[in-house]
Amino acid sequence: MQPLLAKDLKTFLKRFDNFRDGEFRLIEVISPTAIVAKFAGQDSAREFDWVSIDFEFNGVEDANLIDNKKLSFIDMNDGINIIHENEKFSFGVGECSSIDSIKNSTCYITSTSVKYRQGSF
Repeated sequence: MQPLLAKDLKTFLKRFDNFRDGEFRLIEVISPTAIVAKFAGQDSAREFDWVSIDFEFNGVEDANLIDNKKLSFIDMNDGINIIHENEKFSFGVGECSSIDSIKNSTCYITSTSVKYRQGSF
């Protein structure tokens, strides 16, 4: 897995159009402080081919997770967002622009670091 740095967040999410109309495939709790979330979306760097991205959140401090059986029902029209604020990364489903809006999201994770791995669709 590669670290996702705060300075690269906007560019990274723009490359995948924030996973708008993508698929939220899986949430896996690795440990009390590590969670993996898997998505599929179109990659503009690969002529909009569909790829999968695994995000690994480490140093998890707060989370509201959804059961994997319900992930297919989440509306991904607005995609996801990851914000870096106060030396923490906050992930949320939907068009979230602040930590407060992320905490009102259907699913969110706040952690000290984020890594990602790209795979095939």
